[in-house]
Amino acid sequence: MKTIARLILALLVLGSLPATAADKPVAKAKPKKKPNPVFAKIKDDPALPRVLLIGDSISIGYTLGVRKGMEGKANVHRPPTNCGPTIRGREQIDAWLGDGKWDVIHFNWGLHDLKYMGPNGENLADPKVGHQQVPPKAYEAKLDLLVQRMKKTGAALIWRNTTPVPPGAKGRVVGHAKQYNEIAARVMKKHGVRTHDMYAFVIPRMDTIMLKANVHFSKEGSQALAETVVKEIEAVLP
Repeated sequence: MKTIARLILALLVLGSLPATAADKPVAKAKPKKKPNPVFAKIKDDPALPRVLLIGDSISIGYTLGVRKGMEGKANVHRPPTNCGPTIRGREQIDAWLGDGKWDVIHFNWGLHDLKYMGPNGENLADPKVGHQQVPPKAYEAKLDLLVQRMKKTGAALIWRNTTPVPPGAKGRVVGHAKQYNEIAARVMKKHGVRTHDMYAFVIPRMDTIMLKANVHFSKEGSQALAETVVKEIEAVLP
């Protein structure tokens, strides 16, 4: 009986000990995310002009379509990131431009500027309690400085204005894209910069090419935007 009691006690003690590394279940490695082809490094064809696309997720959506549409016509690059608001543009523009020669720069800032942030930096906050990330006056000043910097490259500049905010889109207000586009129009007129009026293209097609209550576009919608970008770039290619 004593032997049985000792065995039971030993088993109870072993059962209470922490599991060793060998005993613990092996956690499955999370599958690595595939790199976004939009951000792939482009190997230039030296015989073709160089184009730079600058913009937020809307431009990310149309980048591949623009590259395909410009095959054999231009090397199409973009910064390997969402270019966000004019705040980020001011911080990163020198790195994005680099020291290479650009023939065309097609650019936009807006949707991230006009969106609302919470009192503690919360993203896409309720406009009733939040504040715009870059208010109109600051947006105009920052955009003006960005245009001045890009003009120094000698590239042909194309301002792509900001696409509409549909009803129900979180953290943004319907009508603010139009307001910010009017501000940008003053800046572009001042500097003699060509405008790609993507806002006017989208307005009559919002129900068919945009996602519901969302500033983003369907796959087909992004392709439609890409086709308009290709036409604008082709118009100014050297």
